[in-house]
Amino acid sequence: MNFVSRLTRCPVPFEPERGADVAGQFTDLPPEMRALVAGTAGCSPFLAGLLTREATWLRAALAETPEAALAAELARIGEVPLDALADELRRAKRRIALLTGLADLGGVWTLEQVTGALTDLSDHAVNLAITRLVADEIRRNKIPGAEPQDAETGAGMVALAMGKMGAGELNYSSDIDLICLFDQTRYDPSDVMEARAAFIRVTRKMAAMLSDITGEGYVFRTDLRLRPDASVTPVCISMASAELYYEAEGRTWERAAYIKARACAGDIGAGERFLQSLTPFVWRKHLDFAAIQDAHDMRLRIREHKGLHGPITLPGHNMKLGQGGIREIEFFTQTRQLIAGGRDPELRDRTTVGGLRRLAAKDWVPSAVAEELIAHYREHRDIEHRIQMVNDAQTQLLPNNPEGLARIAAMMGEGDAAKWSTRLIDRLQRVEELTGAFFAPGETATRPELSPAAAAIVEGWRGYACLRSERARGIFRRVEPELLRRLQRAANSDEALRQFDGFLRGLPAGVQLFSLFDANPQLIELIVDICTTAPALAAHLSRNAGVLDAVLGGSFFEPWPGPDGVLQDLREALSAAQDYEKKLDTARRWAKEFKFRVGVHHLRGLVDAAEAARQYADIAGAAVAALWPEVLAEFAAKHGPPPGRGAVVLGMGSLGAERLNASSDLDLIVIYDPEGVEMSEGRKPLATRPYYARLTQALITALTAQMPEGRLYEVDMRLRPSGRQGPVATSIESFRSYQMDEAWTWEHLALTRARPVAGDPGLAADVEAVRVAVLAAKGGNPKVMPDLAEMRARIFAAKAPDGAWEAKIGPGRLQDIELLAQSFALRGGEPARRVEPQLRIGPRLGLCSKEEGERLASAYRFLWRLQAGGRLLTDKPLDMEAIGEGGQSFLLREVGVDSLEALAERLERTTSDVAVIVEAALG
Repeated sequence: MNFVSRLTRCPVPFEPERGADVAGQFTDLPPEMRALVAGTAGCSPFLAGLLTREATWLRAALAETPEAALAAELARIGEVPLDALADELRRAKRRIALLTGLADLGGVWTLEQVTGALTDLSDHAVNLAITRLVADEIRRNKIPGAEPQDAETGAGMVALAMGKMGAGELNYSSDIDLICLFDQTRYDPSDVMEARAAFIRVTRKMAAMLSDITGEGYVFRTDLRLRPDASVTPVCISMASAELYYEAEGRTWERAAYIKARACAGDIGAGERFLQSLTPFVWRKHLDFAAIQDAHDMRLRIREHKGLHGPITLPGHNMKLGQGGIREIEFFTQTRQLIAGGRDPELRDRTTVGGLRRLAAKDWVPSAVAEELIAHYREHRDIEHRIQMVNDAQTQLLPNNPEGLARIAAMMGEGDAAKWSTRLIDRLQRVEELTGAFFAPGETATRPELSPAAAAIVEGWRGYACLRSERARGIFRRVEPELLRRLQRAANSDEALRQFDGFLRGLPAGVQLFSLFDANPQLIELIVDICTTAPALAAHLSRNAGVLDAVLGGSFFEPWPGPDGVLQDLREALSAAQDYEKKLDTARRWAKEFKFRVGVHHLRGLVDAAEAARQYADIAGAAVAALWPEVLAEFAAKHGPPPGRGAVVLGMGSLGAERLNASSDLDLIVIYDPEGVEMSEGRKPLATRPYYARLTQALITALTAQMPEGRLYEVDMRLRPSGRQGPVATSIESFRSYQMDEAWTWEHLALTRARPVAGDPGLAADVEAVRVAVLAAKGGNPKVMPDLAEMRARIFAAKAPDGAWEAKIGPGRLQDIELLAQSFALRGGEPARRVEPQLRIGPRLGLCSKEEGERLASAYRFLWRLQAGGRLLTDKPLDMEAIGEGGQSFLLREVGVDSLEALAERLERTTSDVAVIVEAALG
């Protein structure tokens, strides 16, 4: 469809005589097109001049689609030599400005097509200027080592498009914001300064070529002041210098600017690599609600500087920076992107409309609000363009007089200026209403009355690390009254305050967390709940406050995704990490968030102890399964692919039985199949046995190493063949022969819980077949129960119960039940791994009565609730005084009794009963 057939609207000629005069020059055009010409020329003196000056070109352009006309003009300037480039770029700017103005006013192009056409011109202009000027520097031997063909990639120089140019959102008479850099790695260190001098010359000449006003006009006013430390740095600096600046001194406004940044000219590949290197600076790994305060302060500074306070009135109103203006919508969008974009790459959209839509899709902005803001944004941008079209002025100020406002209304196709003005004021006020509440800090409430003891505790907070900065104290002042009120509502308010005091004391920094509370008051209730119930979880939270991000992620309180969903989530997180160490740190951050989720769900009664145990096992299994291929790839890069069929990782103990608690470590075994291969093939080949031994050590390191995000798990390899004396990885044949010929009864018992969690599926199936065969062969050994009795006695002699509330170690407790259950599975030669199915084997085989089996299962559930609940509350032996009233209430709810006395009585009765059953089974 050609231009005329796509017309959907037409401006009203504000100066009819001028419009008719210009339209009279186009009597050969269809009536609809003449009407558009008359309306355009009658509203815009600038476009009236272009219509006359470029009439011949315009007639040819209108005969085809506007997209084709744009492409043809961009292609034309691509062939222009350097000495004619400045003039021809100006001619192209006139033509494309005319084409775009008509397409905009006639409704032929959408806002995005209008701004996209202007951005395409800017990209071409900047790229042509840089590559032609670099070619000239190369011709004059001013860039060391550069060849003529290097000019096409700017010899390592790149222009980053910032702001609206970067987003493809240039306005009609826009400046362009550029940051010019060069890739110093393309040059010998001794040549970098000479190359830098050449690129500085290129940048200055490029800016002059685009900005200078000549008889042919100008191309784009070019602003280079967004570069790092612009007051003291040259107009083009090395990428290394820029990285150092952002790492050490980068500010929130610069982070926001880089949301829209795009490599647009010169060495695009180098520019994209540089932008990728800035990802940690722009997109913080934790939710960054402190950016709200920064954005609010920035808005106030802009308004103060421009004098934009007071009620909204149209004459002279700034459509960009004024209240309810374009910048309000952009800040609203970008600030939310900064808050959450570090955790969710899908929010990283350069455009304002695209950013709002993505935020709505992820529930960071209500969809209705996003769509309303998009509509306001588009109309605001339309008005901005028409203000600029009048005289090609880079301004966003509405005219100061009624005539000027009526002209803009006419350009918008509205003949009734009063009606148009009323609607615009309503829209500006609505944008201010929708965006203002987001930025405005909440009012500081009055602190509630405190007892002298409580007041003394609160007074001590001033000296804590998290409240050292004035910024942290300012934000905390807003959240402190609500925190104190909620702490006072706890069952024991003094205890609750003491527990929160411990949390605050352990917090290394406060700005981010307090900003999180300020923006999301529902988190205050959660933190109070945790502090008053689970001091150990609160202590963990003070060291890892970033896990609270997950609470706001949308899925925190949704049903558990199951082992496959958990594994997929971790794999996606690892795939986004750029290198091996970042993957390991990502896994640690991921596991902390998921374990925190399980802990909170358990604490609040959303899951019971058995469900929590399975979920902790899902997390651990996913961590091993997802990290194993990453460890393998890192190791294989140096030593070659695994010899033979590879290896599998077996989860033993609680991991194999899929029953972990909040502080469980992992029991692992690695089994490999060399298939007769003696050496690996790689840069540094290894013999098969040391290959798998070192690969296993690499896995252990990946799981246990202390990193910025902490340690993932402690790992115990003592259940491998020959225990501490045996190799850390075992071949499948050695494993089979050891289990059949050398292993002790306790090792066969341990094998009842073995479960493949990572590695080659075929080999995993073979290892499982070995396990089943061993259980079938060894279960009938008459030494099973005598050996178990001896082992039980040694365990009890080595470690007495840890206090009166011990649920795990000791006669009649968890370990006693688990050992008996494993003996049932071994004696029956059955593959069941989990405790409850193993216990059901006993009555079926006549190893205990049905009634005894039920009592064992009931006791196991009771003891597990006590053990798992205690481990959530504290990592020390369970002390009812230490966990306080909140912790006691949680435990009593978990085990289904109403007092500590009743709990003590039930624990004594249960363990005595179980001990009798176990001793009878041992004979």
